[in-house]
Amino acid sequence: MRMITILAAAALIGAGTVAASAASVTKSIDVGASPATVWAAIGPFCSIKDWHPAIGQCTTDGKTPPTRTLVTKDGKATFVETETARDDKAGTYSYKIDTSPLPLTGYVSTISVAADAKGGSTINWTSTFTPAAGKEEAASGAVGGIYQSGLDAIKAKFAK
Repeated sequence: MRMITILAAAALIGAGTVAASAASVTKSIDVGASPATVWAAIGPFCSIKDWHPAIGQCTTDGKTPPTRTLVTKDGKATFVETETARDDKAGTYSYKIDTSPLPLTGYVSTISVAADAKGGSTINWTSTFTPAAGKEEAASGAVGGIYQSGLDAIKAKFAK
């Protein structure tokens, strides 16, 4: 009986540490170009290889919805992502990560472009995900860093 109690207690303690709570990351940047111009550059699902400084290759599977495989410039990381929604007229698409080296699961993200009050654009990149237990800061920091470096590169591309 004592062994059953110990096993039950261990299972309960372990169950409490398995799931991390959901996290979200949002980054935005203003760009000195029209939404149509910015969307033409970042809207195609595989164009990320043209504007994100960490991405060296992007290939799509040609299906609908498309799945893209991203490989970092150093070749050390691969991400497989599936587009889940798209509205070219509104300048937005959403996607989910199927596989990645990031310490997270359930990642869904949206990138969008909208007009700002100064005649340019605001780009919003947002996501929700569940970090691996004990990796909450690492997961949020990695996602935030990916977003910020990409947004900074887009802004620089359209700097006057």
